[in-house]
Amino acid sequence: MTMEKTPPSSAVRLNQYAALDIKGADAETFLQGQTSAQVGLANGTFAPLTCFCTPKGRMLANGQLYRFATDHFRLVLHASLANDLVQHLKKFAAFYKAELTVAEHVVFAGANEPSDDLAHHLNVTLPEQPYTHATSASGTALRLPGSPRWLFMFEDEPQDVVIDSEALLNAWKLADIRSGLAWLTAAQQDQFLPQMLNWEALGGISFKKGCYTGQEVVARAHFRGQVKKRLVHARANTASLPELGASLVDESGKSLGEVVSSASSDDQHIELLAVMNTKVMEEALTVYWQETPLTLQTLPYPIERLDPEQLAAQLAQE
Repeated sequence: MTMEKTPPSSAVRLNQYAALDIKGADAETFLQGQTSAQVGLANGTFAPLTCFCTPKGRMLANGQLYRFATDHFRLVLHASLANDLVQHLKKFAAFYKAELTVAEHVVFAGANEPSDDLAHHLNVTLPEQPYTHATSASGTALRLPGSPRWLFMFEDEPQDVVIDSEALLNAWKLADIRSGLAWLTAAQQDQFLPQMLNWEALGGISFKKGCYTGQEVVARAHFRGQVKKRLVHARANTASLPELGASLVDESGKSLGEVVSSASSDDQHIELLAVMNTKVMEEALTVYWQETPLTLQTLPYPIERLDPEQLAAQLAQE
């Protein structure tokens, strides 16, 4: 694939994201009972990963949460989930002084390299550490987990700093894959425990907070070691991209997993994230998409619990 060059001071437009605003005097209390994050860690600098679950512990949405102002939190999530999540949460928000709205005006863009010009446009200093953000009245610069990348949220349509580019959009998705970061979509709701997307390994689950919807199931799966499916990174020698949810099988055609996301890495190869049966790794099984064998890649993080409280404290000291 021939990659386009990004003009100076530009970022690629990312329409796959949405912003859900939670405002009100009870916003923090309300969120604490609904999400896997320790909401108080969202202190205006640290932005924890989080997820929302059904009572059976299946994910309805995942994303990154940050404090926009004193009684104003913002959740970044996949655009296909935003309206459904608002309707789901409003059933519980009725008992709190909390208002939920999708911020339709927000423009999302991303850059793989730091840009002082983009920071100047937002009137912020680019955050240097992953899981952190800088916010002003003009918008937010959020440093994502994994490889150095910044997600920009403009409160108004920016001029001359955001471009549309299929090649750069693919590069952004590829960076998500190589970072082992899967964004749930509407087609995948109510299918996965958070651990199946390695969410606890990314610091997206607090096991030290109180109850939230689905918490008992999520905690039991963790402490009893009952997670039999995991997110994996794989590479294939093909130019075709599998559909979301495409089945991955062994040599006899038995299903071993499904595709969560995919992107081209060059003209002859693709890379993907998939939720697979853990016996694939334990028994070194060969996995196929259609008739194409996959080569498993190493994730950039260990599959072990990372407490967000520990992560926030560590980043605060650096």
